Amino acid sequence: MTDERAPAFSRITIAATVLIVAQAVVRAVLVARGDFYWDDLIIIGRASSHPILSWDYLGHSHDGHLMPGAFLLAGLTTLVAPLQWWLPAATLVVLQLIASLAVWRMLAIITRGPGALVALAWYLFVPMTVSAYVWWAAGINTLPLQAALAFVVGNAVLLTRGGPDRLGPAVRKRLVIWSVIAFVVALTFFEKSLMIVPVAFVAAVLAVRSEPGVGTGDYRNSAVTVAFTRARALWGWLAGLFVAWAALFLAVSTATAGSHSFGQMWKLVWRSINNAMVPSTVGGPWTWDRWIPSPPMGFPALWMIIAGWVLIAAVAVWSWQTRRGAVGIWLAVVVYAVGAQLPVMWNRSSEATALELAQTMRYLPDTALVIAVAIALMAASPKRGAHGGARSASRGAPIAAAAGACLLVVSALVSTSSFSTSWRDDPTGDYLATARASLAEHQDLVMFDQALPLEVLTPVAYPYNQISRVFGRVEERPAFGEYTDELMVLDQHGEMVPGGVSPVREVKPSRGSCGRPTLTGPTRLELSGPLIDWRWTVSLSYCANRDGEIEVSLGGRALRVPVQAGLHPIYFQLPGSGESLTVRPLTEGLALHTGAGRVGEPIVAAFAP
Repeated sequence: MTDERAPAFSRITIAATVLIVAQAVVRAVLVARGDFYWDDLIIIGRASSHPILSWDYLGHSHDGHLMPGAFLLAGLTTLVAPLQWWLPAATLVVLQLIASLAVWRMLAIITRGPGALVALAWYLFVPMTVSAYVWWAAGINTLPLQAALAFVVGNAVLLTRGGPDRLGPAVRKRLVIWSVIAFVVALTFFEKSLMIVPVAFVAAVLAVRSEPGVGTGDYRNSAVTVAFTRARALWGWLAGLFVAWAALFLAVSTATAGSHSFGQMWKLVWRSINNAMVPSTVGGPWTWDRWIPSPPMGFPALWMIIAGWVLIAAVAVWSWQTRRGAVGIWLAVVVYAVGAQLPVMWNRSSEATALELAQTMRYLPDTALVIAVAIALMAASPKRGAHGGARSASRGAPIAAAAGACLLVVSALVSTSSFSTSWRDDPTGDYLATARASLAEHQDLVMFDQALPLEVLTPVAYPYNQISRVFGRVEERPAFGEYTDELMVLDQHGEMVPGGVSPVREVKPSRGSCGRPTLTGPTRLELSGPLIDWRWTVSLSYCANRDGEIEVSLGGRALRVPVQAGLHPIYFQLPGSGESLTVRPLTEGLALHTGAGRVGEPIVAAFAP
């Protein structure tokens, strides 16, 4: 770097620092206004019911993902601060800061001019990176991917640009080792990190092709050959790890399960491009909405989509006229933008999938980063020789780019604010906070398991939609059991209230009366209808002549339940099916009479008929 360029680059570095700090503040505010959501609770439920170092936990295929590193981080977080948002929020802020610094390092390696600053502003503030960031389960997937991609791309460019003798053997070895470590770590958090290898190689090829002598003569001087030979150790290690992890992913993943449709996949891909990526180029969308329990979806105005296409076309024409090799860069971006969407949209391509799924933008952070790489590569590309007018226009390009970047940041902040408002419109945080307080106030109870409210987590997540899973690592709570004489439940707001049993089936009373109890041996109490095989909750009133113990069953596993002398209610949960409830006294001399009962699910007593 010449003396003349040093002050300019120093000013750019200061500006980059200001941008990174500004983004960190914005992102901190975003997570402070957020809370746990959907998959977060499923992961917490698994961490509460499995040893966190077991492969059953770490190697679980969560929604088709292989993510042992993310599971380990989530498990440790759940152990340290179960259902406390401050720790996941801090994790997201730190991971984003690491990714942002890695991206700036990469951009500064690729180009030293204002183009690096424009690319950084794009990455830091574009709406394509927001929705996956604030959602903890998505953030711990994609943020390590972003950091590792930037780190490996930066190292690949260092290893391939300027000839094999520019860096000493020790430096080259160190760059390879740290790149391999970063790649392995990213793979453990998200299998999409496999894309780091082709992205890094293409970036290296595009970075070296403008060097003198590259691309002239035979294939030995081609950009592909030069990029490969100058960093063959890096590509060898990355390729080996790529194959090994891809094989492991295919062996354990359930990504291809379910129904799929090529037509629906292409509709989702197009919606992702036209309604998400394109308006993001002008900082959109400004309007976000959500259909609870779905995440927020961006709804760009038509003018934003049109403006985005116009801007893309204008930049494409400008870059083609002023930069050598622009076509190759554009081709690489288009291939990645489309190709990276194909696997995930195929996995989501059921005919029942709403196309608005593509407008959540949670699958696009890596694409935003690849576009930032392309911006930097374009800025570093040699200028085409042209007449004076073109050169004058070229000199005005940095000013236009800076103005455009400022407008993009302002527009993107409007979009981020709208997203934040929509993201806060979710009952999960309030429910969890109220439930934790209610559970802490009733630690002397024995509670039955029950499902979370539908607006928090639907039954498709069973059994991880059960409170015993989600609150399993919380210390200040009641014990979860299979019988109790005082049924208490959490209502839809998380408040502890008296419970009842829904009227799925009625239990007929036994013969006799409290004065003349006749239930002294195995007795079948008829139900009002048959039951499917399920874990049922039963309520009975009884009167017993002494304290003792009974055995109850619904044709499945029997349960031993204590009873007390006198008239009392009893509630118990057990699996089974059939048309009768079997009751058998176990204590010698125990006789009891049972009144009418009910079989169903635990509900708020006020809602029980």
